[in-house]
Amino acid sequence: MSKFQRVQNIVIGLSMLISAAVLIFLPEGGCLYIMLFLAASLILRGISELIYYFTMARYMVGGKLILFIGAVFFDFGFFTLTLSDESNLFVLAYLLGFHAFAGLVNVLRALEARRYKSTSWRINMAQGVASILTVLICMLFSHNETLLVYCYCAGMIYSAALRIYSVFRRTAVVYVQ
Repeated sequence: MSKFQRVQNIVIGLSMLISAAVLIFLPEGGCLYIMLFLAASLILRGISELIYYFTMARYMVGGKLILFIGAVFFDFGFFTLTLSDESNLFVLAYLLGFHAFAGLVNVLRALEARRYKSTSWRINMAQGVASILTVLICMLFSHNETLLVYCYCAGMIYSAALRIYSVFRRTAVVYVQ
């Protein structure tokens, strides 16, 4: 992980912690704020993938996939913005689907890393399991918006802590001679 990536992960983790603290202290209308946060993060991720494609990935083998991924993230971000006026149940279903997919991807990445005897598989597994548990807990408390916001904030705090922890973790460096 480069120094820029470390600083970027710290900034993202701290912004997630601040967002979670704001949502904990102001849970009224929390679903709207969660959707706006999710939309902003999807749009920013799409823009970063598109910038990566136009600066470097278009010259790579399989670089067109980066273009498609960036466009999909960008489109999902704007789709999320259009859903912010809908009912909370529809917003909840969209949000839970997104977190369930992210948790499943993290669990599968952790299993693959474990198969290759990597030492970082535990963090990916913990993050994936936490996302899936957040989904299950949010489904249990779907009738109460305040508890739903608190559950989502707990998952966001956990993800932010793991992101910040990964900055200070020692990483293995491969030397080729």
